Amino acid sequence: MYNIIEKYMNMLKKEDVNNFAINKNIYLSNAELDFTYDFIKKNWKDIIKNPNMIDIDRYKSKFSPENFPKVKQLLKESIQKYGSYL
Repeated sequence: MYNIIEKYMNMLKKEDVNNFAINKNIYLSNAELDFTYDFIKKNWKDIIKNPNMIDIDRYKSKFSPENFPKVKQLLKESIQKYGSYL
């Protein structure tokens, strides 16, 4: 499973992150997209080891007041849905 995720992460582009966000009704600014993409690329290995390690509230200032609750909810739902597979 790790190898599949690693291959996907190596090919992940900003456009993929943006399209996923838009699909979830989250419209990220360029700065928000840059932060999100960089965070994912830098931290994905630690996240799959322990999905509950993310303290999303630490990054509240990186998102607009409109987007932060949506991002927080999406993270919560994703961990609940996929956490057991990691």
